[in-house]
Amino acid sequence: MTLRKLLGVLAVALHAAPAAHAAENVTTFTLDNGLEAVVIEDHRAPVVVHMLWYKVGSADETAGKSGIAHYLEHLLFKGTDDMAPGEFSATVKANGGSDNAFTSYDYTGYFQRVAADRLGLMMRMEADRMRDLVLTEEDAATELNVIIEERNQRVENNPGALFSEQRMAAAYLNHPYGRPVIGWRHEMESLTREDALAFYRRYYAPNNAILVVAGDVDPAEVQALAEEHYGPLEPTPGLGPRVRPSEPPQRAERRITYADPRVAQPYVIRSYLVPERNPGDQREAAALTLLAELLGGSGLTSALGHELQIEEKLAVQTSAFYGATSYDPPGFGIYVVPAEGVTLEEAEEAMDRVLAGFLEEGVDAAQLERIKTQLRASLIYALDSLQGQARRYGEALTSGLTVADVEAWPEVLQSVTAEEIVAVGRKYLDRRRAVTGRLVDGDGTAPAPEGAAPVDPQSTEVTQ
Repeated sequence: MTLRKLLGVLAVALHAAPAAHAAENVTTFTLDNGLEAVVIEDHRAPVVVHMLWYKVGSADETAGKSGIAHYLEHLLFKGTDDMAPGEFSATVKANGGSDNAFTSYDYTGYFQRVAADRLGLMMRMEADRMRDLVLTEEDAATELNVIIEERNQRVENNPGALFSEQRMAAAYLNHPYGRPVIGWRHEMESLTREDALAFYRRYYAPNNAILVVAGDVDPAEVQALAEEHYGPLEPTPGLGPRVRPSEPPQRAERRITYADPRVAQPYVIRSYLVPERNPGDQREAAALTLLAELLGGSGLTSALGHELQIEEKLAVQTSAFYGATSYDPPGFGIYVVPAEGVTLEEAEEAMDRVLAGFLEEGVDAAQLERIKTQLRASLIYALDSLQGQARRYGEALTSGLTVADVEAWPEVLQSVTAEEIVAVGRKYLDRRRAVTGRLVDGDGTAPAPEGAAPVDPQSTEVTQ
């Protein structure tokens, strides 16, 4: 059998799996107090992942209080009226499980992975800290020092992370995506216990949360447990839809250069604001997803990788990225790490040339088919992870999508045409609506040595 025929057989074999799997094993319900729930049955092992997602993230913070969402995430591991500080995680560990939490622009999430028969215990503890957090001044001060030190380690000591913050601030003049999830240091230093409790009382409520349970469970039993533990919690009255500042039209390209003597690997990166996945309307997002893969996401076989790394030897790394699952318009970006002796000017010129050539010549049909097959396969492989299954739904629902959108997404990706991909590229990849950034060494003259890759240019999540 030829390789082409083998790929065709694989594509057919993979074709209906994600949709069929979702239709058979996903159940939803909503409690009277507004808590939404998704149950994903997976009976291969007697374990369960219990995740509670809040529809609030750093982009929902009050101006001047950046970092409060992440700060509160840390504080939720302190005590409640029923649990001593640290008891939550200690109990999870004593029951053979693991737990953690994370904060992003659009959501905050908490999860535990435990034996399936411990699900009720996890719900009881998580429901307890949804409404009954107890914070002392000492707890608040201690954890404030922790998150400031976290910023020191992850951002202040990392020129790539500092560069990323500056690019995001340049990309979003008015929208809160322009401030870092972890917060600006000068604002973090002034956060108080009262700030945290005010944020907690408003947003940590059943009518602002999504429960996702994946594993060896029965949906009826999960609903009964949810009614028992989450059902009695009072919702926050008057908590309406999210209202965020909108971004004004960008009328000219923005350019930044960030110099730092600690930079060992200069690179050039450009990002554009593009549409996100929207409920019932995911085609442009799907086309942008495939465009990112064709330009740089598929490695050395992509347009940038093949031309600049293999053929012309101008780069040691190239890539493209797009954050489709986002509440508001995210970034679509491309970057090039030049080879030794290649300047950033030459790297940017080559990047523009490859992009223009791609949009002029169109999509290679065989490459598109390979990428579609790879994406479908990756969605199927993701079913091996309970946490991956739970995250797929949690991220989507807290970003404004529906269960139906999640289940439709694989087929929307498969149905996008080459013409649609080129069309979104021509529509949105316009330098007049882009930010082009260069990360250089202290005086901007160092060559680009072979070595470490750039910091993830689209990092949007901070873990506990």
